[in-house]
Amino acid sequence: MPTSLIPALPLPAPGWTRTTDVVVVGSGAAGLMAAVALADAGRAVTVVTKGALGDGSTRWAQGGLAAVLGPDDVAELHVQDTLVAGAGLCDEAAVRVLVDEAPAAIAVLQELGARLDLDVHGRPALTREGGHRRDRIVHAGGDASGAEVTRSLAGALRARGIEVLQNTVALDALRASDGRVVGLRVARIGDDGSLVDAGDLHARATVLATGGYGQVYAATSNPAGATGDGLALALRAGAEVADVEMVQFHPTVLWTGPGAAGQQALISEAVRGEGAVLVDVGGRRIMRGAHPLADLAPRDVVSATIAAHLRATGQEHVLLDATALGSEHLRRRFPGILRACRDAGFDLAREPVPVTPAAHYSCGGVVADLHGRTSVAGLFAVGEVACTGVQGANRLASNSITEGLVAARRCATLLAGELPAVTEPVAALSGDAIDPNARTAITSATTRDAGVLRDGEGLARLAAVLAAVPRLTARRPLDLAAVETTALHTAATLLATAAASRPESRGCHRRSDAPLTHPEWQVRLVHGLDGAGQLRTRTVPVRTLDLVVA
Repeated sequence: MPTSLIPALPLPAPGWTRTTDVVVVGSGAAGLMAAVALADAGRAVTVVTKGALGDGSTRWAQGGLAAVLGPDDVAELHVQDTLVAGAGLCDEAAVRVLVDEAPAAIAVLQELGARLDLDVHGRPALTREGGHRRDRIVHAGGDASGAEVTRSLAGALRARGIEVLQNTVALDALRASDGRVVGLRVARIGDDGSLVDAGDLHARATVLATGGYGQVYAATSNPAGATGDGLALALRAGAEVADVEMVQFHPTVLWTGPGAAGQQALISEAVRGEGAVLVDVGGRRIMRGAHPLADLAPRDVVSATIAAHLRATGQEHVLLDATALGSEHLRRRFPGILRACRDAGFDLAREPVPVTPAAHYSCGGVVADLHGRTSVAGLFAVGEVACTGVQGANRLASNSITEGLVAARRCATLLAGELPAVTEPVAALSGDAIDPNARTAITSATTRDAGVLRDGEGLARLAAVLAAVPRLTARRPLDLAAVETTALHTAATLLATAAASRPESRGCHRRSDAPLTHPEWQVRLVHGLDGAGQLRTRTVPVRTLDLVVA
């Protein structure tokens, strides 16, 4: 596949300049925890968030946070479950850090006021999800774990008086003459999506916590803001990205019709952890015989099994049968899910409900370690936007919020030390953004050709669509729609390039024309831009992907 030109943005001129120690972009779990921990360390912090404070994927999380807290559990089991799910692409050292530090991160959450669900002994109540061999998922409000994490961290942020620029989009990194990132060009979003009051935030460190790129698909469990902005910004700033082809599809997103688009209602894996099963329209079990863990197999296995069944039968969905759990248990344990199903016209307590896989989590992202360090000095990435090697080729359920909290705390500890003085940036470069009218063409083609099951022919077709989309004309000023569409185009280009370059099936990446996993492809596909803005790709052995900071 030929390399693709990654579009840049025609930046509005700055009307103001401000300075802070650290700017954090995003207000999900990772961004909020980073900001709170940095403030506690005495750093001046400014948070930039595209919507309202706390808008992001975290607050939609139903399952919870994975950590070894049960008396029958040990760290090594959590490590091995993560490595198995990651299908050979996990960085084992990073996984061990995550597992070791997860309990402390959850304890900090409780200290900050998180009201976790507790057992009769006053300890966090634990449940199980796919791929876990022990009960180790901490939850809150039954199925409202992410909302409680967001509430407690946002409250801690407000209590510390941390500056927050809401409804503000980060456009591009500011760079010094040596390539170091020294802040951001940002703009406030008007009610009509226009960009107003653009300015430059100078900072000694910039932390991206912008989440994933699920909106690159027509239907996803992700909120509207998950358009890959941080991924695209980091790539344009000179950072490397990896594992972008590894998009996890959640197997049980509520099916509401063939034309469903945008954010869809999720039915947590924890429902299957409590005993629900997947069946076809004739009532036959889908997962029995497909994997030793059956309905609690890792998500990539369950999604691929459902996708293959739908392709073979021509049906549009399978069914999730939770009726054996009883209405009282479902009401107490999954009140939000029960309500979402009823709002869509289905009664989870009384009937099997239609479900289908949908894009859920971006395992790939900006190459970073668990301190958030990227390949560009001054630029850090934590949470879903980062690719630390913890998730590998397929995220183990409920490892994501935990990883975001662990990485955020470690990043804050690093940045609490000595930081360089604020450096004056060089002039920012402008480019030609993607016309926002092309968004539907991008998401439709990505859904068709880079979904749960892919093949070389479809990926080539996707690349052709992406190469042909129109650029923004000079007559139309840059607005939020163009920023997001440009980011989605970048994410789709990376995804198409990586998926076409990996001639095997591994984890989330399933090639119907290359169904086997090959040991020689136990490598990560790492992408960056050359001096002409062309995408270059290299393969790197999993355990030797060391950061070389410019």
